[in-house]
Amino acid sequence: MSRYDSNPFDDEEVNPFANPGSVPPANSRLSPLPPEPHDRGATIDIPLDNARDVKAKEKELKAKEAELRKREQELKRREDAIQRAGIIIEEKNWPPFFPLIHHDIATEIPIHLQRIQYVAFTTYLGLALCLLWNVVAVTTAWIKGEGPTIWFLAIIYLISGVPGGYVLWYRPLYRATRTDSALKFGWFFLFYMLHIGFCIFSAVAPPIIFKGKSLAGILPAIDLMGDHAMVGIFYFIGFGFFTLESLLSIWVIQQVYMYFRGSGKAAEMKREAARSTMMAAL
Repeated sequence: MSRYDSNPFDDEEVNPFANPGSVPPANSRLSPLPPEPHDRGATIDIPLDNARDVKAKEKELKAKEAELRKREQELKRREDAIQRAGIIIEEKNWPPFFPLIHHDIATEIPIHLQRIQYVAFTTYLGLALCLLWNVVAVTTAWIKGEGPTIWFLAIIYLISGVPGGYVLWYRPLYRATRTDSALKFGWFFLFYMLHIGFCIFSAVAPPIIFKGKSLAGILPAIDLMGDHAMVGIFYFIGFGFFTLESLLSIWVIQQVYMYFRGSGKAAEMKREAARSTMMAAL
């Protein structure tokens, strides 16, 4: 049979033996697909009310953005004015778990003064440790029958010495090294010498001015070793703390004074004092 002969199955519409799941022959008649419900090229009409809402929101956002920009400019203007006036805003950041003071040596103190400042801060923390241990030692002495007066005096030293040290000499030194102020250096020298004198006095703790056993020094330690050896040991530890604090403090004041003289701040301070005296006389 020639390839041009017709297919004998062309006249049949359905083959009863065909597999229902098989693909229908290419010449079978398929039903046309239903028309798409929308023309893809058709324009979708947006209600005018929605368009107005979008424009209103855009206008509102632009207004808020302009207001925020205006506030930022005003805030920057105030910060610049504060900086020109020499006012420094100090954010409390130390200690990290309960910020009480502003303290950032690595960022605010010049590199050549950071070592001195760190050691000075160590002496401040050392003072707090000495006075805290002093309370512990005096408490043991009170338990052994020395009376409550020395304990109350030890508490007074602690609650006045720690904040007093920060306000009177550590913060002036911090600001002096940060701003290079001769007046702040002078304030530091005055009260830091008093601090050194108190530490040396506490290390000895003679029974004068203050009640003798209210300070954990060498003399009350020797006195207590005979009757209460444990209390005497506590006082000897306090003597060691006060001695170490005195030595570190002497090193700090020497280093600060050497910088103060070498940088010319001493001459500047004398000129300021002479100028103030002249103005007062006039």
